[in-house]
Amino acid sequence: MRVTMVVSTRLTMIRSSEESITASRKKSESMSAIYLHNVTVAPEDIDGQGHVNNVVYVRWIQDAGVAHSSANGWTPSRYQQAGIGWVARSHHIDYLKPAFEGEQIVVRTWVADFKRVSSIRRYRILRASDETELAVAETNWAFVNLVSRAPARIPPEVRDCFEVWTE
Repeated sequence: MRVTMVVSTRLTMIRSSEESITASRKKSESMSAIYLHNVTVAPEDIDGQGHVNNVVYVRWIQDAGVAHSSANGWTPSRYQQAGIGWVARSHHIDYLKPAFEGEQIVVRTWVADFKRVSSIRRYRILRASDETELAVAETNWAFVNLVSRAPARIPPEVRDCFEVWTE
């Protein structure tokens, strides 16, 4: 009887470990820490100096963050239905090299940190043809209740959809 209990416990531990590995594998297959968002520089993105206007980079990083969230199951409409969402507290962008009309751009984005009611998202903006780094950016996002507009704790069902990645 005692041996049976040990074997039974061991089988339970093995089963539990296998379930954990399977769940972990499914989670990593369904989400990626780094999301790649592709953009083509449009004529309207160009400023009087002949390169991409700096405010366009803000649009690109916002679009990349929304696309990453949507790919992980949290679309704008899902946030709206849940009555929760993100608002930008600050953006910081370092412009390194210019981008020009017609170029293919890749915005790499990831969640770098979660706090109780905020998150840091980082970005690297690259020219696709040669992977030249054009800009690096960071956004501090606050999580809010959309009705009261007050800060809200980030629920586990949101937090668990994103893998935090640090460079």
